[in-house]
Amino acid sequence: MIILDNKNLKCENLNGSYSELATILGVEAVLKIHSKYRGTQIFFPVELSSKDFIRAQIIDEFNNGSSVRELAAKYGYTEKWVRKILKEKNENDLKGG
Repeated sequence: MIILDNKNLKCENLNGSYSELATILGVEAVLKIHSKYRGTQIFFPVELSSKDFIRAQIIDEFNNGSSVRELAAKYGYTEKWVRKILKEKNENDLKGG
């Protein structure tokens, strides 16, 4: 492994995706990512948030007055899927879960 003088390292001195990430996050953050994950293939899912988080957000926002239509548009799901989430929540509440 090559030891570099990191204080002179700039985004344009980094290889491929590291350069792009450094432009967004800064060189120091990329050095940490490189140290932890170098040589590892990393996949970034299209969806940033977990489905459990989205479900909780939908339930919370519905309980605070948002409509099914608004929530479907906001989160990029169908109204049918939003209604299913709300129905499952109500069924779990009835079962005591």
